[in-house]
Amino acid sequence: MNTKKSETKMSERLQSLDVMRGFDMLWIVGGGSLIAAWAKGTNWGWMNVLANQLEHVSWEGFRFEDLIFPMFMFISGVAIPYAVTAKVEQGADRKPLFHKILKRGILLVILGIIYNGNLRRDFDGFSDMRIASVLGQIGLGYLFAATIVLYTKSFKTRIAWLVGIMAGIALLQLAVPVPGHGAGLLLDREWNINAWLDRMLMPGRLHGTIYDPEGLLCIISAITVTLMGALAGSVLRDGEPASKRKAATLAIGGASLIAVALLLSPFYPIIKACWTVPFNMLTAGISAMLLSLFYFAIDVKDWTHGVFSYKILFFKVIGMNSITIYLGHSIIDFEHASHFFLGFTALPMGPWVEILGAIVLEWLLLYYLYQKKIFLRV
Repeated sequence: MNTKKSETKMSERLQSLDVMRGFDMLWIVGGGSLIAAWAKGTNWGWMNVLANQLEHVSWEGFRFEDLIFPMFMFISGVAIPYAVTAKVEQGADRKPLFHKILKRGILLVILGIIYNGNLRRDFDGFSDMRIASVLGQIGLGYLFAATIVLYTKSFKTRIAWLVGIMAGIALLQLAVPVPGHGAGLLLDREWNINAWLDRMLMPGRLHGTIYDPEGLLCIISAITVTLMGALAGSVLRDGEPASKRKAATLAIGGASLIAVALLLSPFYPIIKACWTVPFNMLTAGISAMLLSLFYFAIDVKDWTHGVFSYKILFFKVIGMNSITIYLGHSIIDFEHASHFFLGFTALPMGPWVEILGAIVLEWLLLYYLYQKKIFLRV
């Protein structure tokens, strides 16, 4: 990992991808809390509905909050053809590229363990450590999806890998019995195959005590979300300039994934905590449709001027340093700094002012790094 001045010109990047990544990260670093505070303060019906969408479902089902993590994995996959395939086409040796992919995956696993707060705790060996993490799952998803892209040449072969992994996960989740309990118990939090394997094989502490939403099968299953992102990225860089056709292809592909997920859901439920195949297809489908929208507006229609330029800059600044702010949001107490300056407004106006202040402070830090062209690269 290194922090350095980027040698890549901003114009050479896929702007829509940076903006979409920033849109995704905003909800993680305070956007959701801000909406919740507004809803509580106003008690407006439509605001309460929106705030409800920014809470995870308890188990089966889907809300917008359940999209945020897989959307980030999808976005990381979209970048793979630009980072990997482009270099292979330029004649780069695959072995050093694989080493770089492997390094990135391992570093994200390590950062995830640190993010879990393991450095600030007293441990009884490894039993009290949480090894699984969001960053670790992103890193491993990228590692395997990028390796598949690196060592395969055709779009069809990558689809075959995608279908194969999905079929394997579906077989395990629906047909392989948990000893003494049976198969396909996805609605049972304790005795579904994911939870049972986590208790048998996952080292350390499980996030859900009897299961981990970033556990072993979840990690393997989530590879497909990153791989679907890589397929979308291949569509975007097929050699043709930015076009409506590419945007339409992404939209149609996304709508198809959503339709299949909903058709499967009555007998193969949509469960984020298990990363079931319908959940993966649903979230990748929605992500593809959102990418189509961002891509059409920014890269095809070039709505980057006037009032749009400020909105794009706002999200782009966040998106280009997403790992920085994800870690920084946990390590740096932006809320305390916001309270120091804005605490006097909380009583007359509501706590949302302090939350908004923290978001502004986070963004100003990222804007400084953006202006200096300093980005955390993993």
